[in-house]
Amino acid sequence: MRVLVTGASGTLGSALVPRLVDAGYEVRGMSRRPRTGSGAQWVTADLATGAGVDGAVDGVDAVAHLASAPFRGRRTARVDIAGTRRLVAAATSAGVGHLLYLSIVGVDRVPLGYYRYKVGAEAVVRNSRVPWTILRATQFPQLLDAMLRVTGALGPVIGDPAVVAQPVDPRDVADRIVARLASGRLDDLEEFGGPQVLRFDEAARAWLTARHSSRPLLPVRAPGRLGRAWRAGWLTTTAVPRGSRTWADYLADTYGGPHRK
Repeated sequence: MRVLVTGASGTLGSALVPRLVDAGYEVRGMSRRPRTGSGAQWVTADLATGAGVDGAVDGVDAVAHLASAPFRGRRTARVDIAGTRRLVAAATSAGVGHLLYLSIVGVDRVPLGYYRYKVGAEAVVRNSRVPWTILRATQFPQLLDAMLRVTGALGPVIGDPAVVAQPVDPRDVADRIVARLASGRLDDLEEFGGPQVLRFDEAARAWLTARHSSRPLLPVRAPGRLGRAWRAGWLTTTAVPRGSRTWADYLADTYGGPHRK
């Protein structure tokens, strides 16, 4: 089977491409800039303009659509909605047998502007004539790490202790995508999360310990609808199977220290 991976050079794409190659797939990696390596055939295409998209899709059996442009204003709409529409049209013309779209757990309930674009892209996929799967994953630990860096940039680590998250390692998501491509399309949603649901204060204390930091935590309640959504656990899922790599594993890999084998 020949699989096209959009966003193949990103965090998840970089984990997925070699796994697909190892599983015996012929992989075509799509990127806006020329690339080589990872055992893939690389093609250059731009979802925002449509340049190269038809050629990228031509001759593939399945598409793993990972590309996104989060929090980029008008470019987000051009990539996530209009770009997905272009990709779906190309996949329809090419007779692609399965389009797997990577989305986010809680995207239809958490009031973030970027999430509205993801919901719009999901609708494009659902309403297409291409057999499809929407895989909603929880947040990557890299995002939680970056958020903690930002909130602690001026001293104390600031956050709402009652906010909960369920970080999932991109490698686990990549493994799930490989399994789903092997099983075939769902024509439905599937959710996939990390092995643990953590409160913000738990995650922050572990992060500080891993970084050998003595900074204090400053509890500040997240306001409004967004804060309520975060505290309600709408970024988490009870779906199984789940990933296996924990927040502690990520911290150990990133900052050193013991973690499970």
